Amino acid sequence: MRWSWRIGRIGGVDIFIHVTFLMLLAWVGISHWVEHRNLAESLIGVAFISVIFGCVVLHELGHALAARRFGIVTRDITLLPIGGVARLERMPDKPLQELWVAIAGPLVNVVIASVLFVGLTVTDQWMPLSEITVSSGSFFQRLLLVNVSLVVFNMIPAFPMDGGRVLRAVLALSMNYTLATQIAASIGQAIALIFGFLGIIIGNPILLLIALFVWIGAAQESSMTQMKSALSGIPVSHAMLTEFRTVTPADDLTAVLQLVMAGSQADFPVVEHGQVVGIVTRADLLTAVAQRGPQSVVADIMQRQFETVDPNEMLEGAFARLEACACHTLPVVRNGQLVGLVTAENVGEFLMIQAALAQRGNRPSGRFFRSG
Repeated sequence: MRWSWRIGRIGGVDIFIHVTFLMLLAWVGISHWVEHRNLAESLIGVAFISVIFGCVVLHELGHALAARRFGIVTRDITLLPIGGVARLERMPDKPLQELWVAIAGPLVNVVIASVLFVGLTVTDQWMPLSEITVSSGSFFQRLLLVNVSLVVFNMIPAFPMDGGRVLRAVLALSMNYTLATQIAASIGQAIALIFGFLGIIIGNPILLLIALFVWIGAAQESSMTQMKSALSGIPVSHAMLTEFRTVTPADDLTAVLQLVMAGSQADFPVVEHGQVVGIVTRADLLTAVAQRGPQSVVADIMQRQFETVDPNEMLEGAFARLEACACHTLPVVRNGQLVGLVTAENVGEFLMIQAALAQRGNRPSGRFFRSG
């Protein structure tokens, strides 16, 4: 994610912090200073928010470790003002696996809240709830309440919260995964409407933001699942680009710029002795031209670590890999030879053609489907 910095690595997962999170810390510190005119209070406020987000990191690591149990890699965790985001390589294919991955995060918060409850009880440090506010009161009792709130909020049965995925997993135990997603998304959007109505009635902008967040999350999850369903069972060879241009490591960047200007292709496979040895992306090309000039050669800027896909692999899997690798182009390789390209735009065009033909009552198949 842009504007994020790596701050560490836990359990093999990189932890990033977004610049907006630093802005939140600054705002909390300034707010406490304005209220108390005391540096110690400001530092305590910042420390409290930092500890809360430590709990959020543990929450996301719960998802990551549960996913690892099922062979799914977590790319990274990013801290944002609204919470944490764990980027899984993919979601589990089996409903029970998704259930465990989804519920693992809230269970971590349950454990943290339980430990704090025992500690406060043993030390007899409970305070009346009337004396607890967002910025004052027992540090650990406030932290306990925050963890309970995280569990309650995350278990709301609506995407993109964990509760939405739990609901989808439970439904998918007895029905089609796509239908389960549509039902869970509809329930989530109904909850969003309730939140939005309450937000308007009581004049609470936070509820309105949550309603918008839930509505968009439900729509995106439903759309993504329908897309994966539409791609299921279709080989890459039926949708790959077969008209494309390549470059060699010795080509200068001027030649690549001319290819960019001559067509719509954004990324170019680098081929040497008949083998794909790299990828030149439009973003890397423009950066290199600005920093080094067009006299540089492809070998200096090409990405040497890249994903490839077999033409017999299913398009659903190829699309998932496109998302997971944060790349824009997958070279299609058969017996070591480059035979096509798969891009996100190409997959989108394929789906539009498929939908248009379906409206005509046709069942598209074979080479007719190729988009070039």
